[in-house]
Amino acid sequence: MRQRAVGGRQRRWHPRRALAVGAVLVLGTGPAALAARPTPGGAAGAAPTAGGVATGQPTPAPSAGDRGTALYRQQCASCHGQQGQGTQRGPSLVGVGPASVDFQLSTGRMPIPYEMRQPRRSEPVFSAGEIAAMVDHVASFGGGGPRIPQVAPGSASAGREIFAANCAPCHGATGSGGELTDGWIVPPLYEATAVQVAEAVRVGPGLMPVFPSQVLTDQQVNDVASYLRRLRTERLDRGGNPLGRLGPLAEGLVAWIAVLGLLVAAARWLGRRAGE
Repeated sequence: MRQRAVGGRQRRWHPRRALAVGAVLVLGTGPAALAARPTPGGAAGAAPTAGGVATGQPTPAPSAGDRGTALYRQQCASCHGQQGQGTQRGPSLVGVGPASVDFQLSTGRMPIPYEMRQPRRSEPVFSAGEIAAMVDHVASFGGGGPRIPQVAPGSASAGREIFAANCAPCHGATGSGGELTDGWIVPPLYEATAVQVAEAVRVGPGLMPVFPSQVLTDQQVNDVASYLRRLRTERLDRGGNPLGRLGPLAEGLVAWIAVLGLLVAAARWLGRRAGE
């Protein structure tokens, strides 16, 4: 048995210890060290394993279908059911169609933080890619329904006539919206995109009636979308403050009230000056 000097002291070197050290030097590592050894393309222990052996391959990103399924289960299933069958908190989504889902998500009306009677337009919660994935997932429930329209440029002048006959009674002549009975409102249309306008025509969200292709053709829908795009992009309020686009009669009444107020104020001021 050999002895080795360590730090000025005599230390015995046991044969079993020598055998253990030799095994480590030959094998390179033990089982614990093997699990902690960094793998190519990842940190220690990060690579997926197959049969207990590290493969060195990165975890694949989830597909669009998997992403849509996960988002639906996180944000929608509690109200609409795991398979879109509906619950006491939300209606069924079977057969509503891609256009309806895209409209509700792209306008920020869904998902809602709490139950409400009429969700309002707001900033969308999801990105365009996430919305597309969720549209595909809801479509997998079956039932068909309107597809997302392909909107093409149309005639704004023709769209104005169609809008006046079919849309202005509720949305107003200038698309400013208004109020209905029993607390329902008609939203303004200035922020709606051409696709969202066409989707609303085909699916009839809320109290809005559905306009199928037998009532309004695709070309007529294109014309209406072009007219609303003109309302949104062209400055039609050359008279100054639009006052919420209330219309010429209401705007004229407000102007007369303001003028009369100024005349009364001027008369009182002149009266005080005369009495001094």
